[in-house]
Amino acid sequence: MSAASSPILQPIRVGKTTLPNRMVMGSMHTGLECHPERFDQLARFYADRARGGAALIVTGGFAPTYAGRMKDEPGTLERADQVSAHRVITEAVHAAGGRILLQILHAGRYGYHPAIVAPSAVKSPINRDVPRELTPAEIGKTVDAYANTARLAIQAGYDGIEVMGSEGYLISEFLAVRTNFREDEWGGSLENRARFPLSVVRAVREAVGEKILCYRISALELIEGGLSDDDTVWLAQAVEKAGADLLSTGIGWHESTVPTIAGAVPHAAFANATRRIKEAVGIPVTASNRINLPDVAEHLLSSGAADLISMARPFLADADFVNKVRDARPDQINICIACNQACLDHYFTGQVISCLVNPRAAREVEFSDEPAAQTKRVGVVGGGVAGIAAALEAGRRGHAVTLYEGGREIGGQFSLAAHIPGKEDYGLAIESLRRQLDAAGVEVRTGQRVGIEALSRDNYDEVIVSTGIDPRPLDIPGANDPRVVGYTSILDGSVTAGNRVVIIGAGGIGHDVALLLATGEHAGRQSVEQFEQRWGIGTGKTLHPAKRSITMLKRSAGPFGRTLGKSTGWILRQELKDFGVRQIAEAQYLKIDAEGLHIAVSDRIEVLPADTIVVCAGQVSARSLADELEARGQSVHLVGGAKLAGELDAKRAIYEGAVIGNRL
Repeated sequence: MSAASSPILQPIRVGKTTLPNRMVMGSMHTGLECHPERFDQLARFYADRARGGAALIVTGGFAPTYAGRMKDEPGTLERADQVSAHRVITEAVHAAGGRILLQILHAGRYGYHPAIVAPSAVKSPINRDVPRELTPAEIGKTVDAYANTARLAIQAGYDGIEVMGSEGYLISEFLAVRTNFREDEWGGSLENRARFPLSVVRAVREAVGEKILCYRISALELIEGGLSDDDTVWLAQAVEKAGADLLSTGIGWHESTVPTIAGAVPHAAFANATRRIKEAVGIPVTASNRINLPDVAEHLLSSGAADLISMARPFLADADFVNKVRDARPDQINICIACNQACLDHYFTGQVISCLVNPRAAREVEFSDEPAAQTKRVGVVGGGVAGIAAALEAGRRGHAVTLYEGGREIGGQFSLAAHIPGKEDYGLAIESLRRQLDAAGVEVRTGQRVGIEALSRDNYDEVIVSTGIDPRPLDIPGANDPRVVGYTSILDGSVTAGNRVVIIGAGGIGHDVALLLATGEHAGRQSVEQFEQRWGIGTGKTLHPAKRSITMLKRSAGPFGRTLGKSTGWILRQELKDFGVRQIAEAQYLKIDAEGLHIAVSDRIEVLPADTIVVCAGQVSARSLADELEARGQSVHLVGGAKLAGELDAKRAIYEGAVIGNRL
């Protein structure tokens, strides 16, 4: 689809405001909302997305009351003396040509502090504290608090408000019989349970005047005791009547056992839930969740599933998403891979969010966009993601950059990961990076294992070594058995595993290999229908048997998967459990012979018959080239696995490469 005809770029009326296109940067906690002294950093972050073309931006959530905070730290907007700090944000966004809404979020029983409150004293399965039940008088004061925050936000220059009514926070808790056991006028029938959100919408409507009022509604609850589809349609219509200008859809509660935003979720998996709401109301409706590609967004808009598209993480990955569509460069959009490693996992561990594939995100002040004062000849050896990041940053600053890759294609471990079910977007990310390298003027030479002499002949001012890692070999009797293979041979398809597989190593790579072999190497990207059956959306779960008998081993004690992502690891652990993958901890590897792999576990010896033994037991840095160059007096920069192998860490590797490339 041409840029001129793209539905993404069509204007739309929302309330009294006309937006220039259909793309919304949805709300996302950044970790900066509780730190007004760092609002200049937050302002730069949002302003870059406004400059990049986002028609509307929604902030991370700010609580209307002390009890409504997400964490045991500041994070409210409830006093007049807080207004001036917010003007730093709104003025920066407006100067960049954008519009921004403040999201009001009362965490309810999801708050991580001792003062949490809820409609009923029902503990969340993802929180250690039991909330205190709100009194009727407190409920009325909470409604007033929403209106107060809305008024303060308008004074601070925001273009409107989003009321967070989704994903299991306070408003969801009032609406659901799962969490609302009240017997007064705030509980019981759906009309009574909806009294609180509708009172909030009416109060906020009065407070914001003609500014935008958006309500984030759960299009799909994905929990027992949540709203039904019919309930949700009724609520959407009631919220429209109460004064909302826009409905933004959220999917699932945070305690749901169905994935909603990870790579395991197919693109636009929840479009039908959004369509159902859109067909029931007359105000615009925004689709969200696992929409990261322009063609997917265009299809949702042109098919009538939604009026606008909300993306949060894809705008982390590429602030210029909309501009690249407008400039007919959609193939250069930096693709969000839904890994969650530097965004959600950062927030959950108390860090400021960023982005694995775009380390500039929320760190914009660390990077220069100015041309380098002196143009240098830069050689980058190794076309994995660390080398690519370094080459891109150096090329964009005007250096003459040559990137060498010994294999046929760039991408390194990322390209291998693209074969894992749920990680198919890694391959799309590499395709985009290849085009970005071309646009940055980087010369890419593949199929060349460059050595000392060649680098010396080209007389580089700077050499960046990103030669990655070598898998650590297995060191036990029988390790040279032909049944023993490295994980790279499985992932690149050069070896087909047999029916009985033993995997040595239980880090992220071991888990990924287990999933690939259990699913089957040729399963392809999961369809929406397969995903719904797999996770029981609308029906009971339909589980398919594993393609192979798989046993995972590790030397260490404790449960498997402790190093997996905080927000995604549970999905992979559940999948392997459902596939019946056997897991044995505290195993000593003794020998391999015709019977199989001999191991010692506690006080017993066990033989594991195996057609294939896959080694995923660590790696060592491949840095010999860097050592030789340094010995010759060459200026060398080590990045990624070549600098530190350990458990492969793409987040660190890309950040290191980007920083080095930008600072040359």
